[in-house]
Amino acid sequence: MGNPHVLAIPYPYQGHVLPLMQLSLKLIDHGVKITFVNTEFIHNRIMNAFSEENNVKELINLVSIPDGMEPWEDRNDIGKLSESILRVMPGELEQLVKDINQKDVNEITCIIADESLGWALEVAERLKIKRAAFWPASAAVMALKFSIPKLIQDGVVDNNDGTILRNEMYTLTEKMPVMNPKQFVWTCLGDSNTTKIMFKLIKHTNITVKLVDWIICNTSYELEPAALGLFPDILPIGPLLSGDRLGSSGYFWPSDVSCLAWLDQQPVQSVIYVAFGSFTIFDEKQFQELALGLESLNRPFLWVIRSDTIDKKPDMLLEKMKARIGQRGCIVSWAPQQAVLNHPAVACFLSHCGWNSTMEGVSNGVPFLCWPYFGDQFINQTYICDIWKVGLALDKDESGIITRGEIKNKAEKLLNDKNFKQRALIHQEMVITGAQESGCSNKNLSNFIQWIK
Repeated sequence: MGNPHVLAIPYPYQGHVLPLMQLSLKLIDHGVKITFVNTEFIHNRIMNAFSEENNVKELINLVSIPDGMEPWEDRNDIGKLSESILRVMPGELEQLVKDINQKDVNEITCIIADESLGWALEVAERLKIKRAAFWPASAAVMALKFSIPKLIQDGVVDNNDGTILRNEMYTLTEKMPVMNPKQFVWTCLGDSNTTKIMFKLIKHTNITVKLVDWIICNTSYELEPAALGLFPDILPIGPLLSGDRLGSSGYFWPSDVSCLAWLDQQPVQSVIYVAFGSFTIFDEKQFQELALGLESLNRPFLWVIRSDTIDKKPDMLLEKMKARIGQRGCIVSWAPQQAVLNHPAVACFLSHCGWNSTMEGVSNGVPFLCWPYFGDQFINQTYICDIWKVGLALDKDESGIITRGEIKNKAEKLLNDKNFKQRALIHQEMVITGAQESGCSNKNLSNFIQWIK
């Protein structure tokens, strides 16, 4: 009997791939062999984004299977992508496992699948391989998914398509985020057809998750005691932070590390770090308001603008702005976020509130300005602003725009009130405690590794 051999398969989005990659690197430290399965599309992006010195490729067996879509099709259409995955990937995964087990002396002994990929857990069950579900987002969102029968019973959502029947604020238990049903994870992903597809898939994963021995979640007990108390089967093992070692393992874009040298030139706690994850898209007007808002603050800022952040390239706007601000602003296409948030020059994080970004901000004691875009980001904003009280929300005006004035006012309010930073440092301390040897996350992770072995 050789080393345990784990096959890890994430949902093919940046926020899902990163934490599962970090977990895989932790398992490798304990002598576990890892085969990491991405879709071909994502696999190619990750391979192209690896830096020269990154040795993840030597540590992890990175393989890929097709997602059933043509290369040019839009994978940001989450409904279409999910249907295509379901049609093609179960058979591909099963074949992959059989091929590996024929050739490799170390057969696959365990499959860790993203909880959203319930079919992968069914494949593991068919092949009689032990299995665990990995949830990369907050326990609150998982609790919401698990509570769908209750939402149906309470007449909040329709049993057939997940549409909202009672549009009033909803909370699962007292100390959990209060949610707007319009911002449930399946209702804010696109049109009504997407809502229907995603709701059906989520209901299915509520059945497939019963096939697992472990549900592990990238969170910490200290941050989400109420959600974890509601569903004690969800075991926190987080935060799983990118860049704890090996830099950018699993990023879809190459990181521009030149921004770290620029940060070194800035005063302590002076910089506003602006990054909206891998998904957020702006129209021209909103992009312009953001640019002018940052400029009006008269503070140094580091702004990540992905190549696909905006429909039309705002080159003229940015050129003029750069001419006016000079060295006060630094703009990159992708940043080594963990290293940035850990830098003493950073004062606050203007964020889309994706869960990885939320965990990285909290773990580094950085206060937030919140600008959620879709999915679970609204619930994460509620945690940041209302429960942990480590940030402020940016509000849209009547035409749906976050104005330059709003950005300036909220940033100044956040940075002039020392309580936000103090609470951020308290939460940082809580998270670090949970990850230490005697902490809850660390104990769960150790037990999980023992189970794998």
